[in-house]
Amino acid sequence: MGDAVLTERQKKWFATVQANFEKQTGRPLAVWVDILKTGCPETRPKAQAAWLKATYGIGQNHAAHILDAARPADQMGWSDAEGLRAALWAEPRSLAILEALERKIAGIEGVISGQRKGYTSFSRAVQFAAIRPLKGGKALLGLKLDPAASPRLSEAVRRESWSERLSAVVELDGPGAVNDEIATLFAAAAENG
Repeated sequence: MGDAVLTERQKKWFATVQANFEKQTGRPLAVWVDILKTGCPETRPKAQAAWLKATYGIGQNHAAHILDAARPADQMGWSDAEGLRAALWAEPRSLAILEALERKIAGIEGVISGQRKGYTSFSRAVQFAAIRPLKGGKALLGLKLDPAASPRLSEAVRRESWSERLSAVVELDGPGAVNDEIATLFAAAAENG
């Protein structure tokens, strides 16, 4: 597995968002930061993003860019992968599941693991898997697979913050649940990424 946080495709996408920001939003970033700081009645980041959308039609990606600039001390960006991981995987049983998965998939070539605020992602050209902790020391693994590929898989019915391509999920109730079948399913999903 690579130690990069973003794939080349993701890096290009972020560069495009930044390069086209003013053209697509109609104002420079500094103006949006000022609008947010002086006009927004909200104080929480999610509420501020919702306010930007409701008031100005600013989409999620552009709102995140504005919030990153307006609230740098509050934002734990993608560049702080260790901080994001520690915050997300604070529960020891859930962390043990993530670590068991990382050990099982260590030999799969070309996988880039990226840490997000709400999940840990796995990509090649595109994201093909993600895992997030669940209450009670469990974890949910999403895979870019047909749920019919295994009886362990279910169709992803809840809208997750990860890629909509991850159409199959499996709940893992402990590190022992990360067995050879999960490794095989992960490898099959990697072929789709």
